[in-house]
Amino acid sequence: MTENVIDLRSDTLSMPTEEMLRSIQTAALGDDSRDGDPTVVELEALAAEMMGKEAGLLNPSGTLSNLVAMRTHVEPGATAVVEQSAHLYGAEIGGIAAACGLLVLPVGGHYGAMDPDQLRFAIKKIPTLFPTPALVCLENTHNAAGGTVIPLGRMEEAASVARQGGLAVHLDGARIFNASVALGTSPASVAAHADTVSFCLSKGLSAPIGSVLTGPKDFIDRARMVRRAYGGTLRQAGIIAAPGLVALRTLIDRLADDHVNARTFAEGVGAMDGLYVDLDSVQSNIVNLDVSGLGIDASTFTSHLDPLGIRGLSGLGKIVRFVTYRGISPDDIRQSLSVIDGLLAARPWATGDQS
Repeated sequence: MTENVIDLRSDTLSMPTEEMLRSIQTAALGDDSRDGDPTVVELEALAAEMMGKEAGLLNPSGTLSNLVAMRTHVEPGATAVVEQSAHLYGAEIGGIAAACGLLVLPVGGHYGAMDPDQLRFAIKKIPTLFPTPALVCLENTHNAAGGTVIPLGRMEEAASVARQGGLAVHLDGARIFNASVALGTSPASVAAHADTVSFCLSKGLSAPIGSVLTGPKDFIDRARMVRRAYGGTLRQAGIIAAPGLVALRTLIDRLADDHVNARTFAEGVGAMDGLYVDLDSVQSNIVNLDVSGLGIDASTFTSHLDPLGIRGLSGLGKIVRFVTYRGISPDDIRQSLSVIDGLLAARPWATGDQS
């Protein structure tokens, strides 16, 4: 393994800024579960304002924000309608069933956007096949689809179909700021058609920890009790909230740099023999690289790439995910492309050489 690793597995690897670290040391603190932590109160108010909602609730993780949201919206035994490759369905360790007790009804989509006709059909059959009520969960940007940005019109259409069927709408907006930057609009515009929205302070925003759930005040009041039941009650959480405030105030616009770096990387690897990238799906900071043209699977590819100092996230099949974030420079992208090009020239998997 080389000393200088360019780790492109996830934007969760982004490191806090110096300003964030200083803010932790100077944050005003209090018991968030009793009289309130003043820094948390400030963060929750800012987050709610940015999402165009009434109130916010700080959580340690996006997974917990989603779980609290779903459990607050509906009772166990209800149905959650999700896009078939939604992160909260396929990548959050079954919490939607284990922690919330919800049945899942997957709906097909294109680049992560639910097909409206399939959504209508799903909602229509819920009363005859599943317990009611139900909840529709959207995701923007859409992780599994390659960081795709769901257009506002598609968000509005899905929400309209849901509400015609009497269903509430939750948005998993883990990377909602990537979506707003890509669309050239405000986060509130992306969040406008959802009743509740969760987003991460980490990932591209570089805070070390934290997620905020936003929505109507009475909903957030109930969600606070659900969070307590899940063991998520916080104490002097200003040390989490302080870098989150820095993130929201200073680091949103720079996400555009990550998008440029992802596009450069995608175009570079996509032009190499044996590799394929659906460039239409590269809309933010995620690149899904198909290595099947090399005659190997994703894990084989990364097992040869890792020792060369470039890390990607291998899936179960043919896709390797690469994610750009603050700390990954254009020089890192050029170096990554050079290393991958050299790996393809060497083709160690063809000779059985595992060195």
